Amino acid sequence: MNSHDVLIRPLLTEKITSIREAKNAVAFAVDGRATKIDVRRAVEKIFQVKVSSVNVQNVQGKRKRQGRYLGKRSDWRKAIVTLKEGEKIDLYESA
Repeated sequence: MNSHDVLIRPLLTEKITSIREAKNAVAFAVDGRATKIDVRRAVEKIFQVKVSSVNVQNVQGKRKRQGRYLGKRSDWRKAIVTLKEGEKIDLYESA
């Protein structure tokens, strides 16, 4: 699997922002088949940083209604990547 195929998009929520400030961690939506090792290698290769740890979790898609029709959003996988001391990703900084 290519490194750019592993990371789908960065996640930016209030909860992830507080984790980023407290623990020097960033979060990404990742491919459903990606393992912790795949995520670690992809982040280190793309952003040129050292990774301390990686936590992944499967997020279940929510059930949604549109009138009388019931549907379900897709399941997806989230990775929280903790960086080593002194490392930083300027992905979320605005210019």
